[in-house]
Amino acid sequence: MNPRLTLASSVVGAVIVALDGTVLTVAQPSLQRDLGASFAQVQWTSTGYLIAVASLLVFAGRLGDLPHSPKRGGTRGGTPIGHHRLFGIGMLGFGAASAGIAFAPGVGWVIGLRVVQGVFGALLQPATLGMLRTAFPPDRLRTPIAVRTAAIGVSAAVGPLLGGALVAGPGWRVVFLLNVVPALVLGSLALTVRPPRTASPARLDVPGALLLALTLACLVHALVALPGWVWTASTAAVTGAAFVRHERRTASPLLPPSVIGSTAVGSALGMLVAASAALSGALFAGTFLLQDTLGLDPFRSALVSLPLAALMVAAAPTCAVLLRRVGARRTTAVAMTLLALGILVLSRTPAIWLLCTAFALVGAGFGTVMVAATHVVVREAAVESAGVAGGLQQTAMNVGPVLGVAVTTALLGTGAGPGLPLGVLAALALAGAALGRALPGLREAAMNDHGDSKDRTRVPAQR
Repeated sequence: MNPRLTLASSVVGAVIVALDGTVLTVAQPSLQRDLGASFAQVQWTSTGYLIAVASLLVFAGRLGDLPHSPKRGGTRGGTPIGHHRLFGIGMLGFGAASAGIAFAPGVGWVIGLRVVQGVFGALLQPATLGMLRTAFPPDRLRTPIAVRTAAIGVSAAVGPLLGGALVAGPGWRVVFLLNVVPALVLGSLALTVRPPRTASPARLDVPGALLLALTLACLVHALVALPGWVWTASTAAVTGAAFVRHERRTASPLLPPSVIGSTAVGSALGMLVAASAALSGALFAGTFLLQDTLGLDPFRSALVSLPLAALMVAAAPTCAVLLRRVGARRTTAVAMTLLALGILVLSRTPAIWLLCTAFALVGAGFGTVMVAATHVVVREAAVESAGVAGGLQQTAMNVGPVLGVAVTTALLGTGAGPGLPLGVLAALALAGAALGRALPGLREAAMNDHGDSKDRTRVPAQR
C-alpha cells in the first residue's frame, strides 16, 4: 500500500477513535435524559467500551502480525492476516456499531453496542501503528508518528466543541453518525489491499490471549469500579500470574521476547502509562478546580484549557526534530519534567494567565512524550511484531487514563480538594521521567536507524 495512503488511513483511524471518546462525554447528559438512564448505566457506556478495547488490544495486534496457516499440500508460507485487513474490519465494525448506537431504542442497546464498538476498536487501533511500521523504514518513522499525534491533539480540541454544537442542535444521536461514512469508506478501501506472502507462519497463542484479556479486563474494571475492586483486582493478579507462567513455557508466546525483552520498549510503555495517567487525572481534577474552586462556567473553563490542545498539536512536529537532534532519552526527560511542572503550577495558582500557562506546559510535555515514547516502541520492535508493539502502546494509552482518574477520584473523596491529587500526579510524572534513562540516546539512535530493529532488542527473536 502507498505510504502516504497508509499514513492517511492511520491518522483517520486514530482520529475517529479519539473523536468518539470526546464527543461521547459531551453527549452523555443528554443521552441520560432522553433514554431515562441511571448514572450507573451512563457510566457503563464508557466502562463497557474501555474493558472491551483494553482487554483485546494486544491480541488484535498479534493477530495482525500472524499469517494464515498454509493450505494443505502447499508450500510453507501463507497469506498474512495483515494490519491493513484488520484495520479494514475494525473500521467497518466500528462504523456500523456507531450507526447502531445512533438508532438505539434504549440504554441497554447503547451499552451493548459500545462493547461491540470496543471490540472493533481493538482491531483497528494497533493496526494504525502496525501499518506505519511496515510502510516506513526506521529512520522515517518520526514524522508519521508526529503527524498522527498532532491529529489526535486536534481531535481532542475540536471534539468537545463539535459534540456540544451537535447535541445542542440536532441531538446526541447525530454525534454517533459523525464517523460512519469515513469508517465505511476507509474500511472498504483497506480490505482491497493484498498483503504480501510470508515464509514462516507462526501459531497464535490462544490460551495466552485469553489469560491476558481476562487480566486486563479485570484490571480496568477494578480501576473504574472502585467499590467492587477487591474481587476483580484479585482475579487480575491470579490470571496475570498464570499468564506470565504460561508465556514462559509456551513455544509461541503471545508477547515475543524480542518485544518484551527490550528494556527500551518497557521503559517507553511505562512512560506512556505515567504520562497519560498524569494528564487524564490532571484534567479531571482541573475541572473541579476551575468550576468549583474558581467559579468559572464550563465555556470559560474550556477556553482556559485550550492551550493544552494547541501545544499538544505544536509539540508533535517539534518532537520529531528533537528526536533527530538530541535523541529520545533527553527529549522524554525534559518533556516529562514539563508535564510535572505544568500540573504543579495548575495546583498552586488562581491567576487565569498562569492557569493558561500551566495547561500549555501540560500539553507540550504530554504531546512530546507521546510522540517520543511511541516512536521508541514502534521502531524498536521487529517488523513481524509491529502489531504486538502497537497493541502494547494502545494498551498503555488506555490503562493510563483509567489509572489517573481512579487515583484522582479516590484523593478527591478525602475532601482535601484538587491540590492533593494534582501534587500526586505531578510526582507520578517525575517518576516517569526517570524511566527515560533506559531509552536510546542520540548516538544509539544514529547507529540503529539503518539496521534491523530486531538487533536493537538484544534478545533473540522467537523462531
